[in-house]
Amino acid sequence: MSSRAHLNSGRAKIGDFREMSRAHILSILDSISGTKVLVWDECLTGPVGLVAEYSVLKEHGVARMFSMSQSGLPNVRVDSIVYIIRPRVENCDIIASNIRNEERRGGSGLKLDYHIIFLPKKSLFCEKRLKESGVYGSLSIYELPIYLYPLDTDLLSMELQDSFKELTLEGDPTCIQYAAKALMQLQMVAGTIPRIYGKGANADRLFRLMMRMKQEMLGAEPTVKPQIDSLVIIDRSVDLLSTLPTQLTYEGLIDELFGISQGSVKVPADRFSGGQQQSEPSGEMRQVSLNSSEDLYQEIRWLNFNAVGPSLSRKARSISAQFQERHEAKTVREMKEFVEKLPSMQAAKQSLGIHTTIAEMVKDKITESGLMDTLEVEQEILSYVNSDKYLDSVEDLACKDYPLVKLLRIISMQSLVCSGLKPKVLDMYKRLVVQAYGYEHLLTLQNLEKASFITSHAAGTQKTFGTLRKRLNLISDIVDEQNPTDIAYVHSVYAPLSVRLVQQLEKPGWRNIRDILDILPGTSFEDTQQIPSHLKNISRGDDNVKVVLVMFVGGCTMAEIAALRFLSHQDDSNVEYLIATTSIITGSTIIQSLQTILEPPVF
Repeated sequence: MSSRAHLNSGRAKIGDFREMSRAHILSILDSISGTKVLVWDECLTGPVGLVAEYSVLKEHGVARMFSMSQSGLPNVRVDSIVYIIRPRVENCDIIASNIRNEERRGGSGLKLDYHIIFLPKKSLFCEKRLKESGVYGSLSIYELPIYLYPLDTDLLSMELQDSFKELTLEGDPTCIQYAAKALMQLQMVAGTIPRIYGKGANADRLFRLMMRMKQEMLGAEPTVKPQIDSLVIIDRSVDLLSTLPTQLTYEGLIDELFGISQGSVKVPADRFSGGQQQSEPSGEMRQVSLNSSEDLYQEIRWLNFNAVGPSLSRKARSISAQFQERHEAKTVREMKEFVEKLPSMQAAKQSLGIHTTIAEMVKDKITESGLMDTLEVEQEILSYVNSDKYLDSVEDLACKDYPLVKLLRIISMQSLVCSGLKPKVLDMYKRLVVQAYGYEHLLTLQNLEKASFITSHAAGTQKTFGTLRKRLNLISDIVDEQNPTDIAYVHSVYAPLSVRLVQQLEKPGWRNIRDILDILPGTSFEDTQQIPSHLKNISRGDDNVKVVLVMFVGGCTMAEIAALRFLSHQDDSNVEYLIATTSIITGSTIIQSLQTILEPPVF
């Protein structure tokens, strides 16, 4: 199946959206004559690769590709150097340095043409810096308006890893502007979204900006039947807690322990060498694609990890039985049928081998990292029993050289569950961090306070988690991890609040939990968009199934994605969820984004 066909296999045609993005970049490359070298802002190679692979770029005159570097341009005989960068001033400084060095060198005697493709749009600051550097006249400048990258049939990401930090610490609303552009662009392909709901200050800002952009479009409305029935915008700041518990789905644990990037993971290659583990690791890494085009991964990605082993065992028995059929084939026709099934059976066997190996690596990593100790502390906090006390278990972890980011993750979880820590407890934790890890992390603690991960609980302040826990059924004491019936299985005890809000929107609706919405930070809203009359009567197929787009501003976790997929796959569900996010995050990556190391004084 082609990539476009696979991405179009959902009810929303994500493959068409990808083709639109691909057409943008190829049209720019075709407008630049001759052979080209692409020089990349390194953070863009993965995302753009989701839209246009290197093999496609080569067909449009791209000879080589390099990462942008202060050390200068590669010595390659081409007609043009094309930079593809985010609109950041530091990138423009590197480009200016490269061009000046090349002009001074004048090595080959060939005159190069220089081009910059700003992704997703150019900025006045960047243009000003290029003019100040004296290289603006040597450049041709383009904009590449790609805001969303398709990771799967039901998942789109803007790949803005610092979006939460920019919004909460720096007060930079750029990602909201980009998100508004992304949603407007998506509606040009998938049609106008009739109903819009949102919760949180940044969700409200995004919605208002979308409406302003719509007014400025001057009648350039989407011309296709709406494929999406509702849009739900969730501000990450409304639900910080759901980012912090350890994700216990197969995909979530892979992301926690190894890191998934643009739909693939890099794992040690030596674990795949014929089943023989080397005594010394080679250091080489193998990149494994993780998406629903692989049948086995689609089956197990959203399972609780405790259910993955039994699932792989069943798959192994099934494949073994299929291969045994060759002994039962007696006639030529039966042999022919077996041979026709052989390629798919071999692919399934290879896939089984890959995921069995990855599951073993995850299991080993759980043992090495002491994850079980972490889970014990997390469940103690989420159980809401004496959770506002100073936890000796946190001190024990610090004394065992436990990673600071993970310790801050636990302290933040306790603070959010308790609606803030008692001043005495907070001071003790700060002292613990300074004594165990160093004073240079004081700024990180300040950042966590500014982002509301860690706060001080003032006397008389209402504790909201108890109310939320009871009304939205956030904690389940008994979870069937093998055959789950509730989204709490993604953390084995905790149901993500963000997904509970989305779930409540469908049944029975937000109006029934208005008091709960008022407890949570930020405004809530709902509105409608008018559908052109000539599009209302066009059938889109199975009208009994609703498509709901959930947009996370500030990032979402694989556990939240798994929970939404779980809801979509329920027998009594008539809703299919499509997820868009500014980035895919874990508790560790969001804490890391807020880290600031205090530099020692220079005397």
